[in-house]
Amino acid sequence: AWTAGAGAGTGQMGLGLGRCIGASVHIVVLLLECLSSGHSTLSHTHITGFFPVKLEALPEGTCIHARVPVYQITATGEYSPLCTFLETMLTMIWYPTSVATLSRRSRDVVEASFGRTSDGGTSSPLVEGRLVDFGFRGCTSVEQSIIGGCAHLLSFTSSDTMSAAFYAQFKLNGGRPVGQSIPATEHSVMTSWPTEAAAMSNMIDNFGTGIYACVMDSYDYCKALSEVLPSVATHKVARGGYLVLRPDSGDPTEAVLMALSAADKVFGSVLNSKGFRVIKGCGVIQGDGIDLLTMEKISRAIEEAGYAADNVSYGMGGGLLQKVNRDTMSFATKLCHIIYEDGRPADIMKQPQTDTGILAVKRVNGVPTVFPADSGEVAPHENLLRVVYDKGPLEGVWDDFDTVRARVASEWAALPRTADNISVSLREKVQHQMALRGKVPAMAR
Repeated sequence: AWTAGAGAGTGQMGLGLGRCIGASVHIVVLLLECLSSGHSTLSHTHITGFFPVKLEALPEGTCIHARVPVYQITATGEYSPLCTFLETMLTMIWYPTSVATLSRRSRDVVEASFGRTSDGGTSSPLVEGRLVDFGFRGCTSVEQSIIGGCAHLLSFTSSDTMSAAFYAQFKLNGGRPVGQSIPATEHSVMTSWPTEAAAMSNMIDNFGTGIYACVMDSYDYCKALSEVLPSVATHKVARGGYLVLRPDSGDPTEAVLMALSAADKVFGSVLNSKGFRVIKGCGVIQGDGIDLLTMEKISRAIEEAGYAADNVSYGMGGGLLQKVNRDTMSFATKLCHIIYEDGRPADIMKQPQTDTGILAVKRVNGVPTVFPADSGEVAPHENLLRVVYDKGPLEGVWDDFDTVRARVASEWAALPRTADNISVSLREKVQHQMALRGKVPAMAR
């Protein structure tokens, strides 16, 4: 048997510490089903066309701490080597797990900013749309954009990655909408018109009663804010919609502050109950150079300038779907238990880690905690590692997207930032195994 999960290292961006989200074993299992067509060549006694393995996994979107196994593979007899073969493919869930966690941590930044400065607080309906997935064009394939884009949609509703929004809605959610976006110009649109003012007027004519965005740095960002924006203000106000200004170059924090100041000057603002300004009918989205740290920096800067979080959205592209890797959360799949040809069983572990033997996961005071499966401490109905594939696909094991999204929201809020998630029995088992090898486990140092 092999187990997999996020490790305890800090990784990149600090995502290896604290809470993370398990996703998406489902998509990888679909890959298994596609690859299984050649299985019958392995033995004439198995003609089902599916891999003869058992896969256990946490429910999609389960919020956990590092070292909790996300899935566990078991294969027997002549098919035991399939565990090694499948390790490569199944370990690929590091990607949606990392993106889902990054997106959720980004939402933490947004919620904190709204909590400090917005009348709506952390429960404002604006929060769920405040980080837009801009990462489609930076992906290596449409398939990657779907997997990463769906992971982002677990925490936000805004996405320009249409492949992911379509897949989540029609393949994972029974046709019910999952993601949304707004009409927006990009540089080719703005520069196709004789002037930027003409391009903006066209947007106001066509979309001016709703929410729409215009990129503002096609030629001269400062001039666009100081001259072009005032020239279309009357037209914009008459239409009554909400204009979003998008800087796309320069220092991200300075660009946002410049846009807020210009919009405030042109359209005015009101003070909310917390003493922060909310601009009338206009806001800003920063989609260049955005990552978790930049979001935090911008949110603090607008607060210091006296503006509410209501005024600002973020677009994350490469920082969301590309600047993660398997080391971001120290994700790995390792052998944990073996039965030799003579029938002798043995618990196996990579020397410094805490995993040994077949594992089970149950909640202890709300925290998913790891136990030896043979300890007798985890009843079958308590085990969060549930069989999702057993020598073939199983019916009724996958939740729809709405359910997974709700699970992420509720469990993330309830899970403490850090916790001791290794049971006493597992610690004792690790210590025993290491003593047999004359080693001291890392957790005891």
